[in-house]
This record gives sequence, C-alpha cells and structure tokens, in this order.
Amino acid sequence: MIEMQNITKYYDNFRALNNLNLKVEKGEILGLLGPNGAGKTTAMRILTCFLPATSGTASVAGYDVFEDSLEVRRRLGYLPETPPLYHEMTVRSYLNFIGEIRELPSRMREERIGYVAERIGLTESLGRVIGTLSKGYRQRVGLAQSLLHNPEVLILDEPTVGLDPNQIIEIRGLIKDLARDHTIILSTHILPEVSMTCGRVVIISEGEIVAVDSVANLEKSAQAAPAWKIVLKPAKNQSWRETIDNFSGARISEVKEHSDSYEFRLELPRNDDFDELFGSLSQKGAVFREISPVRATLEDVFLRLTSVEERKEAA
Repeated sequence: MIEMQNITKYYDNFRALNNLNLKVEKGEILGLLGPNGAGKTTAMRILTCFLPATSGTASVAGYDVFEDSLEVRRRLGYLPETPPLYHEMTVRSYLNFIGEIRELPSRMREERIGYVAERIGLTESLGRVIGTLSKGYRQRVGLAQSLLHNPEVLILDEPTVGLDPNQIIEIRGLIKDLARDHTIILSTHILPEVSMTCGRVVIISEGEIVAVDSVANLEKSAQAAPAWKIVLKPAKNQSWRETIDNFSGARISEVKEHSDSYEFRLELPRNDDFDELFGSLSQKGAVFREISPVRATLEDVFLRLTSVEERKEAA
C-alpha cells in the first residue's frame, strides 16, 4: 500500500533522511515516532507529494509520488498538526469548499459531507462556525476534510496534540474505527497514543530508521536484564549501597530518598541473582517494603534508541 525505498533527502549540506526503507500494509495503523528534527515531517512531506526526495523512490497505492503525484493525492488524505481551517466558515461550507477543490461532483459532495459528518460525529455541528468550536471538534473537522474524497490512505500528524483527556479518547476511538476502511500512518510524540492505537511502530532518529516492530516486541527487546522496583529500609549504619555495588553485575538507578527508606530500580544479570542479593541485604538487617518487577515500556525503547550517547555506545 505504501512503500519507501532508499529515500534520502538533503537540505543543502544537511542530510534529513538517510536511505529510508519502509513498507506499510493495507489496513495497518503504523506509528511513526522520533524526536524533534528526526526526519518524521520530511518523510510525511515526501509521501504527500509536498517535497521531492534527493534520491530513492516512494509509492502510495501503487503510484509513484514523484511521477504520478495527482493520482497519489486522489488516494491520500492528510491531517497536518495544525488543520487548514477557515474559522469564519461554517463546517458545512468549509467541507463543501474542500470538496470543490477535490473536484467532487455536487451530488457526491453532499453525500460525502453527510457520510463523513456522521462518521466523525459532526452532524450536529455542520451549521456552526468553525471558530466557535472547541479544539477537539476543530480536530474532527480536520479529520473530516482528510476523509472527504474517501482516500485509501490517511496520514495524521499529531492528531491529539493539545486535546484534553476526553477529547484524546474520542479521537483515538475515531482513528481505530477509520482503520477498518483506511491504511493509516500516525505521527506523534505522545508515546501512549502509539501503544494504544498502532499495530506496528517505526522509530526514526537522525534521519534513519532505528527500529520497526510491534509495541510488544519492542518492549520485550528493551528488557535487557531483569529489573525490580525496590523500597528498602536499611538497618542502622548499614551501607546498603555498597553491598549492591559490590554484587557482580548489579546496577541501580532512579534512586529516591525518603524519611527512613530508599526507593530505586535494581537490574541484575539473571533472575536467580536476586535471591542471593536479597539474602545478603536481609542478613544485614535491611527491611524490604516493596519488591515489584519492572517491565520495559515503549518510552524506555524510545529513549534508548534515540539517545545520541546510547547509539554511539552501541556502534
């Protein structure tokens, strides 16, 4: 459905994308993650025919984005981070205007406006001026304009940014519902949105794809060693930190000091090592108030793969 092969993009001497290869299957919701300046926006602009690549090929629904851009635009709906709305227009007049730009016949425009408004939850707001709508409803109008011509592919750039929790849940539900009929690329920096919406994730850093997999598999791969959250009350004059530091392969982080205890994350090379370390600390009078396993999250994966220092160490 969507394919990018060896896409490279330079802005003068700055390389924004480096040999990008990506394939998105029909009916998939693909999450596109990356820090600011990673190349996400450049990749989306290339796919939406707004920007040519320096080298490589890209296609949408079998049409080349460089040679068949008009055919690609007919099959693609795009919701930028700031929807292109005219706040003085009513929702209906705005969608009618977009339909004219899309060269939809008059009768089809009316049918599509009615269908999309019902699908997106805008039927009661068609007569309202866009500028009087809440941000959540303005985002719905942006989604409606991207759907009006019934595209096969939707590219959504930060569709939930700035929304309150209830609005986020509503938009998330809409995106999942739309995946029944459309292939979707969701670009966002809100990691929970990707975890709860996308079947597969692409992480971009410094213009390169550093990971492609399901959220579950990425989280599993990030769990390099068994880890626990520990809340420990040491015995008086006990050097608990020294005991852990002297244990082979033990690593602690995220240390927080409370009135009479310490909270920290503990990593060990093997699960079996925990019993030995636990026994050593207990024999010295330490009291464990909490021991709970820590599972790697998408945030852990993202930070590890997009950290310049981490990537240099891996190289």
